[in-house]
Parts: sequence; structure tokens; C-alpha cells
Amino acid sequence: MIYLDEERVRSLLQWDALIEAMETALAAFSSGRVQQPVRAVLTVEENKRYLGVMPAVTDEVMGAKLVSFYPGNEGTAFPTHNGVVLLFDTRTGVPLAAMDGRLITEMRTAAVSAAATKYLMPERSRVLAVLGSGVQAHAHVHALAHVGEFDEIRVWSRTADHARRFAREHGAIVMDAEPAVRGADVVVVATSSQEPLLHGAWLKPGAHVNAVGANRPAWRELDDDAMENVLFVDSRAAAAQESGDAIGSKASIYAEIGELFAGNVDAPPRSTTTVFKSLGLAVEDLAAAQLVFHAHAARE
Repeated sequence: MIYLDEERVRSLLQWDALIEAMETALAAFSSGRVQQPVRAVLTVEENKRYLGVMPAVTDEVMGAKLVSFYPGNEGTAFPTHNGVVLLFDTRTGVPLAAMDGRLITEMRTAAVSAAATKYLMPERSRVLAVLGSGVQAHAHVHALAHVGEFDEIRVWSRTADHARRFAREHGAIVMDAEPAVRGADVVVVATSSQEPLLHGAWLKPGAHVNAVGANRPAWRELDDDAMENVLFVDSRAAAAQESGDAIGSKASIYAEIGELFAGNVDAPPRSTTTVFKSLGLAVEDLAAAQLVFHAHAARE
């Protein structure tokens, strides 16, 4: 069994192929072709340290991700997410590879949002607003550039220095949260907030929101007004257990995003305001890891 570190994963994982793989993987998940429980999360220390166990089996690959979620690491030299992805051969059960899961988590999360945005953003989208300035905020700007052309990027962060650094790197404009969101075509909410910070009243009609934080049942990023829009999730079962935004708002879920990718539900008109609440699924990690494994084998 081989081990691929983060540097090797970075050299092998490409955005376009990853976005396509996320569509395929989530279509399979929502079509019932993936065996996957809702992730088991062990609370080591509330609000500071968690360990997640995420197994899945598909027709082509099986395995699991072990991921540590340490929000207490924010502002330190250590990432808030670390992990390892393990791949097994589905025919023989033989281990194939282990690889760093931190970058895979970062990239597949943004790639799923990019795939959803491709289907749901308004026509002629030009303005992107990002609430947050951390790892996922950066990754989403890179991923979304593969599905849209944004003339203006706006950023808000609780930490002004981080917002200015983000703006320099991406050519963005630093703004307060409300003016950043107002008039934006696509909004990314990628924070560690436990209280709503995106208000539905700020969203223009037809805007699309990707919300990737607030992955604990009592945490919120979006207020009830925002959640009243047409809501997509990656997994109904996971949203019912893990998403404070869905649980707290009692929002009605229109569909899993994989149902849209599979063609089993129709996309709403582009003039419809939409929200994609992403929690992250094991099948996404395995599909990304499989891309890395095959790319590595091709270069050997």
C-alpha cells in the first residue's frame, strides 16, 4: 500500500476533473448506488475538538476518511481540519493507498460548490461575495473560476487583516458583510460562525448561496429568511442530523444536489434564489482520492 502526502496530492488533483467527479459521485449517491452512513462524530471537547469517521462503498472504490475537526486551532499554526483517506479494492478488499486528507477535504468541498453553482447561479453572473477568508474561502474562489467569470469579488471577514490579505491575493474588494452580499450573484459563506451572519433580506432575487460552514446541529451561518429560499443539500439524512441551519430553521429541502446532477429533478429557473447547504460526504472524499490514485499510477 502506498502513501501520498499533501504535496503529491496537490500535484495530481486538478479542478476541472475534480468538479466533474463530484457531479458523478453525488449523482450516484442520490440515485442509491452508494452505501454510506451519516458520519460518526466523536466529541473530544465541545466546540474545540472532534473526530469524524466517514466510510463509503461505491461500485468502483471503497474506503474511509478519518478527519479531525479542531475549530480551536483557528488562528494557530495548525489547520482546523486534518485527515487521512484510505482506499481499498472493492473486488478483493486489498488496501490500495492512504493519502493526506486535508487538501482533499479543502478541494472537494469547493468543487462540489462549483458544480452546484454551475447549475444554479443566475445568468450572466458577474459578482461573487465571499463571507470568510480562510482555507475554504480561498478554495472557493479558485474552484468557482472554473464555472463562472466574475468581474468583481467582494470579501468580508471578522479579521480585517485576513480580509485585506485575501483581497490582495484575489483582486477582491473588502466590504462589510451586508454591502458585500447585496447585489451579488453568487455568495459563499465559509466561516466558523455559530450564529447566523447571512441574512436573507440581503440577497438579491435569483442569487445563489453556497454555505459550507456550521456543520454541527446547533451552529448557524444563515438566518431563517435565507433558508426559506429553494434549498438543496448534499444529503437529506446528514442535514437532518448535522446542519444547524436546516434543523434550526425547519426549512423545506427541495432536493439533494445529486438528484439535480442525475437529472432526477429539474433545476429551478435561473431567476430563483437558491441555497446549497454542504456538509461534506465520504463519497466525495473517495471520488477525489480515486482521481489522485489513478493520476499517480499513470505517472509511475
